[in-house]
Amino acid sequence: MSSDVRATSTTPHRPILIVEDDADLREMMAQLLTLEGYCAEAVANGRDALEYLHRGGRPDLILLDLMMPVMDGWEFRRRQREDPALASVPMVVLSALDQARAADLGGTAFLKKPLDFDRLLELVRQHCRDTR
Repeated sequence: MSSDVRATSTTPHRPILIVEDDADLREMMAQLLTLEGYCAEAVANGRDALEYLHRGGRPDLILLDLMMPVMDGWEFRRRQREDPALASVPMVVLSALDQARAADLGGTAFLKKPLDFDRLLELVRQHCRDTR
């Protein structure tokens, strides 16, 4: 019973959805966010992210890689924006590419890879206010 209380007190936010094909980086981000008290959901590509969102997952924030197999970040973002139920979820672009390549995505921020994890946490805190 005490574990249920702990779970609700350590996850005051809706999940943060990590969309990243690099398994090590995806896991590292999920662990970091969990240690910081956030709930993290992670998927390997844009198609899996859309499936998660269509199943009813409503994250506070999406951390989106651009270059992925199956469905890349550009295609994911295009489809997300076309769906009124999903379009308002804020998104941070994560990419090794130049920021100009992501300018048309309408993300709330851009993080260059390799990631600055302090900056990542700063952005997550800005978008995921504790609503308790």
